[in-house]
Amino acid sequence: MLGGVRRETITAERAGQRLDNFLMALPEKPPRSLVYRLIRTGQVRINGGRVKPMRKLALGDEVRIPPLEPAKSEPHRDLKTQQRWSELVASWQIGSGDGWVAFNKPAGLAMHGGSGVKIGLIDMVQVEHPSWQLVHRLDRGTSGVVLLATQRQSLVELQALFKARSITKKYLTLLSGVLSESQITVNEPLKKIRDRSGQHRVIVDATGASAKTTFRVLEQFSDFAYCEATIETGRMHQIRVHAQSIGHAVAGDERYNVAPPPKGLKRLFLHAHQLTLPLDPPVVIDAPLPPELGKVLDELQVSE
Repeated sequence: MLGGVRRETITAERAGQRLDNFLMALPEKPPRSLVYRLIRTGQVRINGGRVKPMRKLALGDEVRIPPLEPAKSEPHRDLKTQQRWSELVASWQIGSGDGWVAFNKPAGLAMHGGSGVKIGLIDMVQVEHPSWQLVHRLDRGTSGVVLLATQRQSLVELQALFKARSITKKYLTLLSGVLSESQITVNEPLKKIRDRSGQHRVIVDATGASAKTTFRVLEQFSDFAYCEATIETGRMHQIRVHAQSIGHAVAGDERYNVAPPPKGLKRLFLHAHQLTLPLDPPVVIDAPLPPELGKVLDELQVSE
């Protein structure tokens, strides 16, 4: 065992950080799967109470930290695997600046491991850069721009910009059907629930959190509309549920769309293609549309 139970009081430097990120940045560098297991089983507590991994730490919080020796069942990552991850991470990088790095995340890759997911983007990145942290998140099925902070201060500042809705976020998506207008704004609150199978779903509900999405048609086909979606908020499944709410669900969305996808589409047609950071001067980060989605658009153009 690496020491016994200890308690740490949160200082101003760590206030606002997520509990899971705080634990993974400790000197022991515990693996994410261990961190989530310790939180889930109540071995990690804040002010004596059970909490969730996403809990934001507050100034003066007392965190109970159990021994952090990795469990014997933790998978061994050989040198060849780590080198492969490093190569992939390098190929995904699309920009960097003072305190941040941007990646073009492929669809199907989770943001982090845990809850049945063996590996995530942050796990791969932290092989070579253990101190880097996610600034925000994308759904597993969504590709596109992801921002990571390389310094603690940058993490705090960038997350504050997201919270203040100062960062412009634009996505490319394919919606089912023919849109009645060239631009439609959906301003409907969203609420997260669990369905009968136990899966998380999001619904439009008056008691939910505020959410606003604007869809702008880039190209209209017979049965689909290629659109740019700009979101002012960043709720779970926001674009997908707002699209469904106006009767034009995202193509390839197995959770919210019952209509058949267009020919050749094997994934969710949703790509985070641009982030604009309100720096001086402003920084625009672009991620090109993945080839597999470009081919779907080519097929639709040919069939028109």
